[in-house]
Amino acid sequence: MPGSLHEPIGLYVHVPFCVSKCEYCDFASYPGREADIPRYVDAVIREITRCGAESGHPKADTIFLGGGTPSLLDEFQVTRVLDALFEAFPIEERAEITCECNPGTLTTHFAQALRKAGVNRLSMGAQARQVSLLRLIGRIHDWEKVIASVEIARKTGFDNMNLDLMLGLPSQTVSDVRDTLEASVALSPTHLSCYSLIVEEGTPICRDITLGKLALPDEEIEREMYELARQTLAEHGFHQYEISNFAHEGHACRHNVGCWTRVPYLGFGCAAHSFFEECRTMNPSKLDAYLAGEEPKTEQISKEEARFESMMLGLRMTRGVKNEDFTRMHGMSIREAFGEKLDKPIGAGLLEWHEGALRLTRLGMDLQNSVLVDLM
Repeated sequence: MPGSLHEPIGLYVHVPFCVSKCEYCDFASYPGREADIPRYVDAVIREITRCGAESGHPKADTIFLGGGTPSLLDEFQVTRVLDALFEAFPIEERAEITCECNPGTLTTHFAQALRKAGVNRLSMGAQARQVSLLRLIGRIHDWEKVIASVEIARKTGFDNMNLDLMLGLPSQTVSDVRDTLEASVALSPTHLSCYSLIVEEGTPICRDITLGKLALPDEEIEREMYELARQTLAEHGFHQYEISNFAHEGHACRHNVGCWTRVPYLGFGCAAHSFFEECRTMNPSKLDAYLAGEEPKTEQISKEEARFESMMLGLRMTRGVKNEDFTRMHGMSIREAFGEKLDKPIGAGLLEWHEGALRLTRLGMDLQNSVLVDLM
C-alpha cells in the first residue's frame, strides 16, 4: 500500500443520529430521525461488505464508531455493524475498538452488547461539569449522568475510557475548567480530550455570538484554561501526546494517531471519509442522499499535497514528525521537501528539531496555523 508505514488500516463508522443537535455542532447529525436507523444500518452493512471486497480485505487494527450518537442504536443493530466489519476485514487480535457514547444514552444492555461484540474502549462527551454551560451548548445530560454512565461502563468491564471536555465556552471561567478537570480526574479515565470551542458558521452559537447575545472568553483567559488543563492532567499522570489529547501510559487513541500519521483508513456511513492508496473518498454528507445510494466523491492526493498533509497532521502530535518516517513515506527528507520554508518558523521559536523529529514548541502549539501558512 503506497505511502503506508503500517500494514493494518483503521476503520470508521459514522452514526448520524442524535436526541438533539448541540448549539456548536456542524457535524452530519440528524435529531428526530431515529425511525431511519434500521434502514441506515442495512445501508452501512452493505457498504462495509462491498468495500471489503473492493479493497482486498486489508487487515485492520483499529475500529471507531463515531457520531452523532452511536449509543442510540440498539444492541442488535450495533452488533450487526461490528459483525459486518469483522466479516469484511481481518481484525487483529489486539485491535483497539472504540465506541462513542453520550452520557444519559448508555444502558447496561448496550454496554454488554458492545463488550460481547469486541469493543474495548469508550469515549464519552462529558464537555463540562456545570449544568448551566451544558444547557448553553445544548447538551441533554448533567454531571450525574456522566457519573452514572461511567459506572455502567465499569460494571460491564470497560477499563479504557475517554472523556471529551470543552474549553473556551461562552461565560466559562477558569474556575469552571478547574472544577470540570477535578471532577473528570475523579472518575479515573485513561484518556482525556480537551478541545477548544470552534465557532462554525451557520451554527446557533455562531449566530448568538454574532448578535452579541453570547461572548467568548478573551484569548488570554482561554490560554489560561489550556495551561491549567495541561498542568492539572500532568500532575495526575496524563501525558500530552497531541495538542488536545492526554492519556495515561499506553492509552493514547491508536485510531486517531493513525489518522495523524497518515495510516490508511476506510470510513462507512453518511459523511464518512476514507483515505486509501493516496485517494480520499467522501461519502454524501446528507442522510437522505446516503440512503438513496448517492455515489461518494473521490480525489487523488498529489505527492506535494501528501507531504504537506504529513506535516499538517503530524505536527499536531507533541512528538512531531520523525524525519526517518517522513523520508520513508515520501522518498525525501523534511528539509528536502520544505527547504527554506522551515527557516522562518524555526527562527521564530515555533518549530524545533528534537531527537530526529521536527515538532512544535510550546509557543508553536498556540500558533500552529501560522506555522502551516509558512510551510504551504
